[in-house]
Amino acid sequence: MMKTTLPVVLLTALAVATVGCDTSGGRSKDRWATTENTNVELDFDKVNEAYKAAEGPEDFERRVNEIYQGSEVISVAVQDLDTKTQVVTGFFDKNSDGSVQDPEKVFTIRRDVSGEGAAQIQTSGFGHYGYYHSPVMSLASGMLLGAMVSSALRPNYVPVYTQPYATPPGRSLDLRSHREAYRASNPSSVDHSRSSQTGRRYNNAGGSRFGSGKSGAGSRFGVRRGERGRRPERLVA
Repeated sequence: MMKTTLPVVLLTALAVATVGCDTSGGRSKDRWATTENTNVELDFDKVNEAYKAAEGPEDFERRVNEIYQGSEVISVAVQDLDTKTQVVTGFFDKNSDGSVQDPEKVFTIRRDVSGEGAAQIQTSGFGHYGYYHSPVMSLASGMLLGAMVSSALRPNYVPVYTQPYATPPGRSLDLRSHREAYRASNPSSVDHSRSSQTGRRYNNAGGSRFGSGKSGAGSRFGVRRGERGRRPERLVA
């Protein structure tokens, strides 16, 4: 009886172990599927420039999805908290309900009118992008700005988005189609190096390097929260 039972027990244990093993080189296929494209790079220098140049929320969400290198669509929510403060949130609308949930947040941009004809913005990343936190960036009348920002610098400005705007779930298909067409006609827009001008280099086993190599415009915008010893520079218009 003992001779018959032992092989059965060993075979059962072997079957359980085989199911639990990963045959894809150390990473479970199910686990990998749930994290697909959630760690794609996002060039925040370009996001900041897109916000400053945008004519409105629809224009901004189009620009952001041209910048984003992944397959998801980034939705946008815009809310005027009062006559001076606007908060713009980029998020993955995973449940397609057209509203922002904290786990869906990608970034926020806070714009504050700081004086007559002057404003400032600050951008923060969330989740995988939580390393990014920009210094305060100053804006002023006379700069090359889109209507989304420049309108707030006018003396008679009335907030438009006290009733918040959010990307309608149905618009994601249009944004995805637009991005595919944009990438097809602008192949150089797809960055295969997985790097950002902020100095943060992705998927680099050697770690990130700051201040090395050539720097693009706006390369001082992004700093790691952990790099407290290095003070960010204020940009003055």
